[in-house]
Amino acid sequence: MAEQPKARRPGGRSARVAADVHQAVTDLISERGYGNFTVGEVAARAGVADSSIYRRWGNLEKLLTDVALTRLNAQSPMPDTGSLDGDLRTYAANVAREITGPDGLAVVRLAVALSGNGRPGVRAGDELRVERMRQLQSMLDRAQERGEDAPDAFAVLDHILAPMYIRVLFGMVPLTPDYIDGLVDRLL
Repeated sequence: MAEQPKARRPGGRSARVAADVHQAVTDLISERGYGNFTVGEVAARAGVADSSIYRRWGNLEKLLTDVALTRLNAQSPMPDTGSLDGDLRTYAANVAREITGPDGLAVVRLAVALSGNGRPGVRAGDELRVERMRQLQSMLDRAQERGEDAPDAFAVLDHILAPMYIRVLFGMVPLTPDYIDGLVDRLL
């Protein structure tokens, strides 16, 4: 009889280690900026061995990509309010809260830095963009299925996300509800 692979428990030690490592990366980016720390420093901050990080992520670029993707996916779920207008307003408010939150600027800086850091960074940036565009497209596809006239994903990126990200990168915050609603109004 073949041995069954050992089941991983979601939320167990593995999840705690990943969360600790992700937080260590985010803290180090906030404190020092991209490219100014090592896997060893992440491991020490997270309270794990370097080998745990290498075994799970392979290298620092893959870890950084995972941190950015995880934060983007976890903090900006795609809303389903029943209308494109409601979905876009909710989505934009979620993104604004995410990028102006305690770790928001660090994650935005990480995403920008990854995309400009050689071939591995370009791949990481591509992964981030592909995932974000996939999420946006799912929301827009639902709107079209309901018979609504939906813009394309690049229009959402250009008219809603880009202005918010630029304001956060240049310290032009807060992103008020009126500002966010104005972005959605102009797109629609």
